[in-house]
Amino acid sequence: MARVVILGGGVSGHTAATFAAKWLGSSHEVVVVTPNAKWNWIPSNIWVGVGQMTKEEVTFDLDPVYKKAGITYKQAKAVSLNPEGSESETQPFVTIEYTGQGKEGESEDVTYDYVINATGPKLNFGATPGLGEGSQLGEHTVSVCTADHAEHANHKFLESIEKMKAGERQKFLIGTGHGMCTCQGAAFEYIFNIEHELKKAGVRDMADIKWISNESFLGDFGMGGLHMKVGGYVVSSKIFSESLYAERGVDWMIGAHVSKVEAGSIDYELLDGSTGSESFDFAMLIPPFAGVGLKAYAKDGSDITDTVFAPNGFMKVDANYAAGAYENWKASDWPRTYQNPTYSNMFACGIAFAPPHIISKPMSSPNGTPINPTPPRTGMPSGIIGKAVAHSVCDLVTKGEGAHLHEASMAEMGAACVASAGKGLTTGTAAAMTVFPVVPDFEKYPGTGRDTDYTFGEIGLAGHWIKHILHHMFIYKAKLKPGWTLIPE
Repeated sequence: MARVVILGGGVSGHTAATFAAKWLGSSHEVVVVTPNAKWNWIPSNIWVGVGQMTKEEVTFDLDPVYKKAGITYKQAKAVSLNPEGSESETQPFVTIEYTGQGKEGESEDVTYDYVINATGPKLNFGATPGLGEGSQLGEHTVSVCTADHAEHANHKFLESIEKMKAGERQKFLIGTGHGMCTCQGAAFEYIFNIEHELKKAGVRDMADIKWISNESFLGDFGMGGLHMKVGGYVVSSKIFSESLYAERGVDWMIGAHVSKVEAGSIDYELLDGSTGSESFDFAMLIPPFAGVGLKAYAKDGSDITDTVFAPNGFMKVDANYAAGAYENWKASDWPRTYQNPTYSNMFACGIAFAPPHIISKPMSSPNGTPINPTPPRTGMPSGIIGKAVAHSVCDLVTKGEGAHLHEASMAEMGAACVASAGKGLTTGTAAAMTVFPVVPDFEKYPGTGRDTDYTFGEIGLAGHWIKHILHHMFIYKAKLKPGWTLIPE
């Protein structure tokens, strides 16, 4: 019997684990190690953050789902990997520390034949002074990165609405809280849901709303922007985004690194090297992401963390990390199988794999401060990669070490994104977009880097209903309801 251990139970890890359990059956063991007791459909957290959904509507308990699937579930966080075993344990193992199940604080070594790192990111609030401490949100801003954060954000949002109703003007500052952030999409959705809810509450005229982002232009989204077909014409995401911001009366500041957060104000540095401060009454600033801090040790106990992980803490995979300057970057630099180059029984998926480089053009201020989005690896790509990695591992288990590895390169993968711009039965809107490929390939698609026949977008009520339907569909799938395998990632 082989044991497959998946570290993390988010979108990518949950996908990998449930498919692995289905494909391997009871002949082999699938173990999920995740510190969370609940699964969270993260794309809907923005609706929790404005009171349009509850925390309970975007989460569910993992334990009964994993019992139904025959998956061994350990509510714990992974601390370190020993891919060569140790002097006393010949089998590779991962050291975990329990966060629940009545074993809080207890440690355990879990041996494995194959391990899939799907730990996702550490929310690195501590990278910006005042934004938080380490992975913990601070007291000056709110977040929608977790369901609990989003619930807290809604409480603060409601307080701001009450102040406006009492005649007190409020300033909302939404965006990224560091020059190296990703997930501009979540902040983009949140700012327009804020604007929408303020209109519904009848206090929009009492609000100033401002976007702050490390993007060098609106609509970069960490993908270097895109050109898409809108109404039969090819339009850049920059024009698309600027039009929406102008239409909704939302001001913007781009190319910005938030260097410090205090009560009611932030300090920033811009790409041109200038600095300044911006006041706020309500701020939601996405933190940068980092690896969760997993260590790795050789058989003799020596630290091999730098061998297994990139400096940012994400796991090295079959990517070209030696591409060098921006002018040398190619779509082929991106990983295909997500297998660790040193240890063939280790894989990474979702946010946990180390990308070879960013997608957007690297930029920094004259002061040397990097100010550019890091690459998104969430949502649809996470699910697709998780399934492909699970397929590879299952084939290695059942067919042997010579089994073909399945591929899911982001440079050959299309993705759909539905970005909410306000929730409502008849008043909701969302920008529904497809992009192909996610990582632009300028050799195959000169000029735009993407196939404009498969890269298109529209905004309207239909998009909102698509996002609403997807919310229910993916929670249904994640709960392993009848027919769940028929729903695409």
